[in-house]
Amino acid sequence: MYTQSLDVPDGDHSGKPALKAVARPLNEAELARQTQLQTRFDERIDADQKIEPQDWMPEAYRKTLVRQISQHAHSEIIGMQPEGNWISRAPSLKRKAILLAKVQDEGGHGLYLYSAAETLGTSREQMLDSLHTGRAKYSSIFNYPTLTWADVGVIGWLVDGAAIMNQIPLCRCSYGPYARAMIRVCKEESFHQRQGYESLLAQMKGTPAQRDMVQDAVNRWWWPVLAMFGPPDADSPNSAQGMRWGIKRVSNDELRQKFVDATVPQARVLGVMLPDPDLKWNEERQQHDYGAIDWDEFWATVNGNGPCNKERLGTRVKAHMEGQWVRDAALAHAAKQKARQLKEVA
Repeated sequence: MYTQSLDVPDGDHSGKPALKAVARPLNEAELARQTQLQTRFDERIDADQKIEPQDWMPEAYRKTLVRQISQHAHSEIIGMQPEGNWISRAPSLKRKAILLAKVQDEGGHGLYLYSAAETLGTSREQMLDSLHTGRAKYSSIFNYPTLTWADVGVIGWLVDGAAIMNQIPLCRCSYGPYARAMIRVCKEESFHQRQGYESLLAQMKGTPAQRDMVQDAVNRWWWPVLAMFGPPDADSPNSAQGMRWGIKRVSNDELRQKFVDATVPQARVLGVMLPDPDLKWNEERQQHDYGAIDWDEFWATVNGNGPCNKERLGTRVKAHMEGQWVRDAALAHAAKQKARQLKEVA
């Protein structure tokens, strides 16, 4: 569902104690080769060419990609929980089927992105270990509760809408496997956003209680959604390097502004008020001004102290442990098939 520009490290992805690097001087031949490889890499980035798994890349570039793609994958998997909580309580068979398909899509996105990250030399087990031990981050938005059915529609409209705004530039990411994965993800997320908006439109045509429920959900989700784009550019030290490498294409503040400008007219059609008294059109900038985001709340949530952090991670770890028998059975079956093939060859 979402990748968040946290610009914070999530620790070693190996799941093993870090070994202290021992620097050794490069001889002239090694130094010349490294310089040549770096120059070639920079030329390809400047030419807006794709970097593929078999290509040489700086270690910092690889680590940045592993961090970002794995955080994105974790967000998709954890993001199944807030909406999955409502599958059994959806108000109709139609809504149940739609929500079930959407949650299934999110799981598929996560698996798709884990596969993209694996092309960088990290394993699925290493990435999941980082998530389950709390060293890896995921989008802060999924640590908020879904209190009513209207929350499900608001997640589709606002959360997925913000995700699309952030993810479309990633289709042009300099790393080939990530860019290609995002094309499919964005197409599906666009459908999710429209479905969420349609659900809210239906509710806003209903009873006063339904309309109040939608407005309450918008009031609770608006500010956390604005924070999804990550901290202000001035407070994102890694953002500039990510843009230099072509991993990021648009800054956090630019994406946030585009989202606000796109959402205001949608809210007007929907008939809800966005909970920001400072929100107004700026004729000079030809953009909307908006109020201050509570970054203390954002960082508290990112660092594990949000409303549902412990619940979300605990549920994920429990599901992983209870599914161990499936992984063991799959590995045993694969080993049996391999042994049978070797026997036939012999």
